[in-house]
Amino acid sequence: MPAQIATAPPVTHATTLGLGVYRPRRIVPNAEIVDRIDSSDEWIRTRSGIEARRWAQDDETIVAMSTAAAREALTAANIPAEQIDAVILATSSQMVLGPSAGAVVATELGMHDTAAFDVSAGCAGFCYALANAANLVRAGQARHVLVIGVERLSDLLDPTDRTCAFIFADGAGAVVVGPSEVEGIGPVAWGSDGSQTSAIKQDKDFAQYFAEVAAAEASGGSTERPYIRMNGTAVFRWAVTFLEKACRDALDRSGVSVDQLDAFVPHQANSRITDALTRALHMPDSVAIARDIAESGNTSAASIPMAMEQLLRSGAAKPGDTALLLGFGAGLAYAGQVVTLPAITAG
Repeated sequence: MPAQIATAPPVTHATTLGLGVYRPRRIVPNAEIVDRIDSSDEWIRTRSGIEARRWAQDDETIVAMSTAAAREALTAANIPAEQIDAVILATSSQMVLGPSAGAVVATELGMHDTAAFDVSAGCAGFCYALANAANLVRAGQARHVLVIGVERLSDLLDPTDRTCAFIFADGAGAVVVGPSEVEGIGPVAWGSDGSQTSAIKQDKDFAQYFAEVAAAEASGGSTERPYIRMNGTAVFRWAVTFLEKACRDALDRSGVSVDQLDAFVPHQANSRITDALTRALHMPDSVAIARDIAESGNTSAASIPMAMEQLLRSGAAKPGDTALLLGFGAGLAYAGQVVTLPAITAG
């Protein structure tokens, strides 16, 4: 008779207990970048809703920003670092393949022998990580999980690219996920479409880049590092035609109607996409809509926790409110879930 393998006792419900963010010190207004992309402040605001963005300085690394946001989340949750059983870090801009940024952050926080790994799902990365964290808690595999979304996209920006240079930015956000007496993280609605990878992509892989560097050194020439490239029209078309279904799927899976929402926190990709989704879903005027993009730009995997914090900090939403999250972007990938908004630190 085969050995009987034991399983961890499951937990019925999971929720977000605390939220923290890190916003880089340097604020970059539109006026600072318009000349290099032959644009104007008015054009950028009209096309994207962005007025300014934050770009990290040398000491504001992926690990440093993640650690700062995580410390704030742990404080808000009133959970010490030693009670974290796993760290899941979502990013697309970590320029090192190993070790995982999550493992380094865990050590920086004073954790020992803690499971940690990174997730790469583009701008949907935070919601992917949140879904996995909730499932780890429900399965009894972990009691508390630290989820981080972080980016340093300024490292991957061609400053002369009119399609991208004004959009992407840097920052970090983190939440602590743990057990709850009532459900605080609804079932995830997620998916991807690899046939549209050209819509948002790195323009060359690192093998190609290294080959170009070697050829340039031999010939005395030069080469450019890999940059993010985006077909904004293709992304916009996909977002406004497909993502309404994704939102309704997340709502249906959670058993929550649009009228029961207190807040809507979509990925901060473009204010016009947010407006289109809000109209398509017939969001009541009572629903607070996250618009952190105006001051933070598009921070990819960091944008949803940063936008949640902005809503909570402004008083437009409060801890305990019911919110629909929706991450979407490179992949093309999406993920959404209904959540109960977590606590934040005072001040």
